[in-house]
Amino acid sequence: MAQRISRFSVGQTSKVLAVLYGLGAIIAIPFLWLANTVTPPEEQIGIGFLLLFPILYAVLMFIITAIGCVLYNWVARMLGGIEVEIETAPLA
Repeated sequence: MAQRISRFSVGQTSKVLAVLYGLGAIIAIPFLWLANTVTPPEEQIGIGFLLLFPILYAVLMFIITAIGCVLYNWVARMLGGIEVEIETAPLA
């Protein structure tokens, strides 16, 4: 049975994805730090930026997701939204 996603909640979707992207950025910090240690000193980024990176990334992704949700809701109103098929899984 096909169902449609007709609307995304802009605020809730943006919050959830911002937190997920922020957590992903936290996971990326050690790799960014490692890459930073092998770059020439005049090109290295500061430790302050590495610590602020997850917050800045989460805020940016919140804004981008909000814009994406608004655009999706507008297009879905005209075209009907994305169709998905959902099946009920048996209880274990």
